[in-house]
Amino acid sequence: MNNKKTGLMLICFFIILGVCFLAYYYKVALVHQKSNLPVIGQEQNHHIGNFSFTNQAGKTITEKDMNGKIAVVSYFFATCRSICPKMNENMTKVYKAFRGDTNVIIMCHTVDPKKDTVEALKAYGSRFDADPKQWMFLTGDKKQLYDMARYSYLINAEDTANGVTIEDDFIHDQHYVLVDRFGRIRGFYDGLDNEKVTTLIRDINDLLKE
Repeated sequence: MNNKKTGLMLICFFIILGVCFLAYYYKVALVHQKSNLPVIGQEQNHHIGNFSFTNQAGKTITEKDMNGKIAVVSYFFATCRSICPKMNENMTKVYKAFRGDTNVIIMCHTVDPKKDTVEALKAYGSRFDADPKQWMFLTGDKKQLYDMARYSYLINAEDTANGVTIEDDFIHDQHYVLVDRFGRIRGFYDGLDNEKVTTLIRDINDLLKE
């Protein structure tokens, strides 16, 4: 009788153990599922290059600050009266969706570093109540800012790069760039299109599950 009781208890134990294992397995599988977002430039093993810029709090920001984080990247200038105000207004939707999430950062680079000093960007960022640890407005060397746009973030900018000096060069583009935890580009989004901004938020959530 005792042997039957012991055997029954063992069977129940292993059934419970199996159920717990399956529940854990499916939970992990769902959390770490791969998204359907393409890796842009995968054939060339394209990754974001090295950089060193300064944010609105005066802190030096490098590619190391992107490691392990999902980043939304854009280019703007503080005195812009055309597309930039709308782009940054829409960026607040992204910021509010992930505010306080240390896995997500926003990096807005100036295309006019001569005027957009640290002080100017600090005042500009305050309009959006931007925490410089998460939503960064970046300035620095103009050539490096522009090289990052063209060769790292692959922004299709309206520019006159060929045959002009760096002083006369100019970038003005309305796209956000989505970069994953490994420094790979996963998408481009029209920052003036509300539906595209909603898609961006959804895609960030998908990348957080990878």
